[in-house]
Amino acid sequence: MPKEGIMTYPALDQAPWPDTRPARLALADGLVFEGWACGAEGEAAGEVCFNTAMTGYQEILTDPSYRGQIVTLTVPQIGNYGITATDNESRGCFCSGLVVRQMCAAPSNFAAESSVPDWLREQGVVAISGVDTRLLVTHIREQGATMAVISTDASINTAELVARAQAAAPLTGRDLVCEVAYGTPYQVTTDASKPYRVVAIDAGIKFNILRNLSALGCEVRVLPPTATAADIRALDPDGLFLSNGPGDPEPVGYLYRTVAELIGELPIFGICLGHQMLSLAVGAKTYKLKYGHHGGNHPVKNLLTGAVEITAQNHGFCVDFDSIGDKMGSGTVLSSDDKTVPDPILSAPIVTSAKHGRVQLTHLNLNDMTVEGIRLLDKQAFSVQYHPEAGPGPSDAHYLFKDFLALMAARRPASGPFTDADTPAALKESEVAYAAA
Repeated sequence: MPKEGIMTYPALDQAPWPDTRPARLALADGLVFEGWACGAEGEAAGEVCFNTAMTGYQEILTDPSYRGQIVTLTVPQIGNYGITATDNESRGCFCSGLVVRQMCAAPSNFAAESSVPDWLREQGVVAISGVDTRLLVTHIREQGATMAVISTDASINTAELVARAQAAAPLTGRDLVCEVAYGTPYQVTTDASKPYRVVAIDAGIKFNILRNLSALGCEVRVLPPTATAADIRALDPDGLFLSNGPGDPEPVGYLYRTVAELIGELPIFGICLGHQMLSLAVGAKTYKLKYGHHGGNHPVKNLLTGAVEITAQNHGFCVDFDSIGDKMGSGTVLSSDDKTVPDPILSAPIVTSAKHGRVQLTHLNLNDMTVEGIRLLDKQAFSVQYHPEAGPGPSDAHYLFKDFLALMAARRPASGPFTDADTPAALKESEVAYAAA
C-alpha cells in the first residue's frame, strides 16, 4: 500500500451499458475498487464477504443470514438466468450490497421475470460490477473480513469513502436477528393426514427449510424469536426447530435463554444460527471466524459415521466446543486391520455441560477443523452449523430432517394439526403477507 494507506484499482471493463454510473467499493483497510453501478443508486456499508457457490445467486441474496454484509460472488458472471419469484428464499433481499466481476443485464431464461440489475434496484440494494473479485477474495482470505462501503456518488472523494468504511458498525456485538425476523406468527401446512406439530423459531428462516419440513409431514407454526418458553409450551408441539439467522449469536440472549428452558422437554433441531443458539444454551462460547464460511462446496465430516458431506454454508461465527465443559473422551474409534486405533478426525469427543449433561461433537469442517455439529446425549437435541436444506447447494445432509422426525417419533406419535385458538384463516393470511412483504 502507498504511504497514504489507500490503493485504488480501476474497473476491469468499460461501462457495460449506456448511461452506466461509476461506482466504488472502499474497504476500511484502504483498498479501493472502481467499477460500475449495477443496482440501486446510493451508498451501503457492511462487512465484505465472499460466496463460492457456482449457482443460486438469487437464493444467496434472499438469505436473511446476509444481513449487514456486502456479498462478493466469486463466479465471474452473474445474472445469466435472471430472477424468478419461485427462487426467493425469504420475503426480500437482506444483504447490504453486492460485488461481482461481470453483471448480465439481458438474461436468457424462459422463466425469468426480471434482470438482476432491475431487481436489485427494486430491492434498494447497491451493487458494483467490473471489480477484480479474485484479487478482492484473496485479500479477504489473507487479511480477514473487513467493513466496506459501496457508493455510486462520484462527488465523494476516495479518502472519505475509506473513512466511512472505517466508521461503519461491525457485526460483532450487534443483534441483527431482530432486523430480519418476521414479527407475526404464521403457519405452513402439509398434505399429511396426521402431521407432526413443529414450532419453528424464525431468526431469519429460509423458505426451503419450511418446504423440507412440510414435505416430511410436519405442520409448522412459525414464531418470532422473541417467543417465550411459555408461548411454545402452550402450542404443545412435537418438536422445536431453530432457524438460521444473521450475525453475532451472543447478543441474541433472549432466544438462547428460551432454548435453555426447553431443553429436555421436547426434541430440538437447530441449523446455522439455531446451532449456535443450542450451543450457547448448553454453555458454549462463540467466536468470529477470520472470513467466515459462505458457499455450496464445504466438506464436513460426520464423526459418527466417517462420511464426508459436501455442504452449503453461510456463517461468520463459530462455536467453541471445548468451552462447554470438561472433556470425557471420544465416542467413536476407527477400526484398522486387526486393531482399533483412535482417529483424531473420526473420533467424536464428548464434554459435560453443567446443566444439560453430555454433549458430543458430531461434525467437523475439513477445511479449518471448526465445529459443524453437536448432539446432546442425555436430551433430545442436536444441531448443525451448515445448511442441510441447501437452497442453493447440495443435498448430502438432507437426512438430518429425517433424524429430527425420528426424535419426535421416539417421544410420542404425531399429534396432528395445531389446536390452539388462532384461526387457520388468520394464520394463512399472515403466511401470504409474509411471502408478499
